[in-house]
Amino acid sequence: MLFNIGEANSIANQFLIELRDKSVQQDRLRFRRNLERLGEIMAYEISKKLNYEQRNVETSLAKLSIGTPNRPVLITILRAGLPYFIGFQNFFDHSDCGFIGAYRKEGEGQITINLEYRASPSLEGKTIILIDPMLATGKSLIRSINELLRNGRPEHIHIASLIAAPEGITFVQKELTNNYSLWTFAVDEKLNEQSYIVPGLGDAGDLSFGEKM
Repeated sequence: MLFNIGEANSIANQFLIELRDKSVQQDRLRFRRNLERLGEIMAYEISKKLNYEQRNVETSLAKLSIGTPNRPVLITILRAGLPYFIGFQNFFDHSDCGFIGAYRKEGEGQITINLEYRASPSLEGKTIILIDPMLATGKSLIRSINELLRNGRPEHIHIASLIAAPEGITFVQKELTNNYSLWTFAVDEKLNEQSYIVPGLGDAGDLSFGEKM
């Protein structure tokens, strides 16, 4: 199931356009902060789909019962996902967290996915939010999910991207047949010959932390 938050007018579109604007991107602090803000907005939207249970609380005047969400497990793909992840953690501040070190290796006309780090709690029967800003080909995302399944089979996976390419969406829909939801703020036009999203925003990791060697 695909949820495109950007189809509705909201303040999220302001933060997203600043992320895309190459002049605003020069302010690295603002770029990271906008990623964080969008993480908070998406965390709120995803929270509406979580399982809830009643919790009793006593105020200074009376007792009442209110529905509160079960805690999802937050998983982010390093390194570009870190500022975006912080936005989710600001809202799901008691959640367990995990991290995946995955990156694509380009050469000879093919793209392969290297995965060199995985750390997560047990995922058996849990709801997880997999946080990765850019859904391009979808290959690193699926590789990451397959690795995470070693830690148990989750009840549901919410995939949280900032921007998605149609090709990546199609690939994910083909590979994951059930128990997942795909969230994004924008579905862009296409992938170019180098498999970068167009119009996209560039390399979120480089823009957040500096160019990698």
